[in-house]
Amino acid sequence: MIPAWIVEYASLLLRGLQTTIAILVISSVFGYALAVLVALARISKNRVIAKVSLFYTSVTRGTPLLIQIYIFYYGIGSLFAQFPLIRGSFLWPYLRDGYWYIVFALVVSMGAYVGEVIRGGLLAVPKGEMEAASAFGMTARQALLRVRLPRALRLLLPTLAGETVMLLKSTALASTIAVIDLLGAANVVRAQTLQVYEPLLLVAGVYVCLTFLIEGLFAFAERRGTPVRRSA
Repeated sequence: MIPAWIVEYASLLLRGLQTTIAILVISSVFGYALAVLVALARISKNRVIAKVSLFYTSVTRGTPLLIQIYIFYYGIGSLFAQFPLIRGSFLWPYLRDGYWYIVFALVVSMGAYVGEVIRGGLLAVPKGEMEAASAFGMTARQALLRVRLPRALRLLLPTLAGETVMLLKSTALASTIAVIDLLGAANVVRAQTLQVYEPLLLVAGVYVCLTFLIEGLFAFAERRGTPVRRSA
């Protein structure tokens, strides 16, 4: 039998789940794109670009994500509110919404963490593969996009699965800046029904299911990317 509080607050919990998934998807897409750029910057022969990217990853990875979220939301958000021109623009509905600040913070964080992971993957690609690409007449850029980067990402799929799961768990911090994600919805249920543990156990179960889904998707991608060896 389904508990009465789940039936009563089902729509709220579903909206919270949708918000969590949306934050996860948006942050993943832009976070991975930023991570690739950061990885390329870290291995760049241009010392300025390499040093700037190193500073970015060191600062981002060296400070707690919650502090970064507070700086973006309460710091930069409050700064934007001081300018009437911004408050009167079409951007203000987005700039005052904590949703986009949590997305931005997660993208910045993922860019730093995954960027270092991808950098390691790029450096781990055997030199012989790059020499073979050059022998086929590929330019350095073509070899990077067609050989080195795809090869590195394929090698890193298990690690990237773990990073995506970590990102999923980080989305729960959205509730700290008044965003009604899955945990935020559960907190509303707890406050209004005085059910202390049950909503949290439900949310924990949903996160576990999402984790299995993420790991399954990456495992499928890993199987598809692994060549099948046929016996003679």
